[in-house]
This record gives sequence, structure tokens and C-alpha cells, in this order.
Amino acid sequence: MADQQQEPLTGPVPGQRRPVWCRRCGRELTDPVSKLRGWGSDCDPDQRIRHDRHDVDQDPIPGL
Repeated sequence: MADQQQEPLTGPVPGQRRPVWCRRCGRELTDPVSKLRGWGSDCDPDQRIRHDRHDVDQDPIPGL
């Protein structure tokens, strides 16, 4: 038993998701849409799908 070696873990840690990298530049992707497509927003060859977010500052509705 002394000559048996422990095998290294080759897969992801259980309970954690594997990181996804951009196919072109190799940066890690954080946007869920980019992760599904495999392309970052700057590198995506299909620019018909918009990746940028448009958050609008709004005043609260009176009475709510």
C-alpha cells in the first residue's frame, strides 16, 4: 500500500461551475449570453445580438 499514489483531480471541483473563455481572445466570460455563445461582446462575429446593457435612471412613480 505504500507504493500506491493518489491520483490528481482532473475535473472541476464539485459544486462549482467551470469557467468559460472567449473563443477569440481567451478572456474569461461573465455574461450569461456570452457564456452560452462562447464569444465575448467585443469578439462576437455575429453583431446582431446586442450584449451591452442599457440601465435607465428613473424617478419613482408617485403613490407607490
